Amino acid sequence: MSPERLSQPCPEYLAQRHVLTYIEDALAQLLENKDDLEQGSIPRFFSEYFTSVSRGTHVLFREFDFVQITPHNRVSFLRLFWKCFRTIARNGDLLTVKEYHSLLQMLCPDFPMDMTQKAARIVLMDDAMDCLMSFSDFIYACQIQFYYSEFLESAAALYQDLLTGKNANTVIVPTSRSAVSRLRQPSNESSSPDGVEAAQFYQCLESLCEKYKHNYPPLTLIAEVLSSAPRLTFYGFLMALAKHPGINQTIGALPNKLDLLVDEMMDKELDKIVAQLSASSITQPPNTCTIPSRDLARVASPRKTLPARRRPDLESDGSTEETDSSEN
Repeated sequence: MSPERLSQPCPEYLAQRHVLTYIEDALAQLLENKDDLEQGSIPRFFSEYFTSVSRGTHVLFREFDFVQITPHNRVSFLRLFWKCFRTIARNGDLLTVKEYHSLLQMLCPDFPMDMTQKAARIVLMDDAMDCLMSFSDFIYACQIQFYYSEFLESAAALYQDLLTGKNANTVIVPTSRSAVSRLRQPSNESSSPDGVEAAQFYQCLESLCEKYKHNYPPLTLIAEVLSSAPRLTFYGFLMALAKHPGINQTIGALPNKLDLLVDEMMDKELDKIVAQLSASSITQPPNTCTIPSRDLARVASPRKTLPARRRPDLESDGSTEETDSSEN
């Protein structure tokens, strides 16, 4: 145990790691499944539960309120989404917002559509929402929107105040999901196509982070993003956050973009499965079972196989250049 952990008060450490949240969820899961548990298996149940929390598989097929309740849960969900569907990027497929939302709902049945749309809007820069997106573009945008959702809602409100000339010194800090849902991203930036002054926006964000209780990107990285231009739009700010390798490393859910298609452990497991299937097909003895002629007489016509649907070959590496969108 590190000296920092030893010097940290126990209640503070438990709150920082959200230990009580997982204990409460484990108890709820235990009561819900008590009829299916064997006698004396309660210790094993808790052991398996916290093992799944450690591995990040505990969020699979869970409700959205649980998936987003802790930073660890959000990281675990993003990592599962990448591992399950990274072959989309490998195949070079481009999908719509609704298709990406369907994939997210396969892991979290009530994943909200508005969260998916906000992530897509980062990629498409508020263009037509029916445009196609590459997997790499979408997943990094989804990571920023999902992991920092509360912070981005507050940042959007600050940006809107600056854009309309209102007093931006009033910092909005949402404390619940209901409060967050009442805030909206800027829906129209046409009144000021150049956006707002980057230095002024940073000062507002700095004041926001001083009072903030939720996760937010490191201020040094925010300053680095905002120093690239004297003025910026809100979606330009979000896109810069999504593409920043330092912020991606801070979150710790996804690999860097060059390694997005690589998962050595899973590839090894898939290679083992393919090898086993190949070996079984070679060693399998031929089928010597014959069908009596009287059974053949009953068949009016042989069953026809449907023609295989040909799939267009897409030459893509999942880079941002594949996305059918316009850049600001």
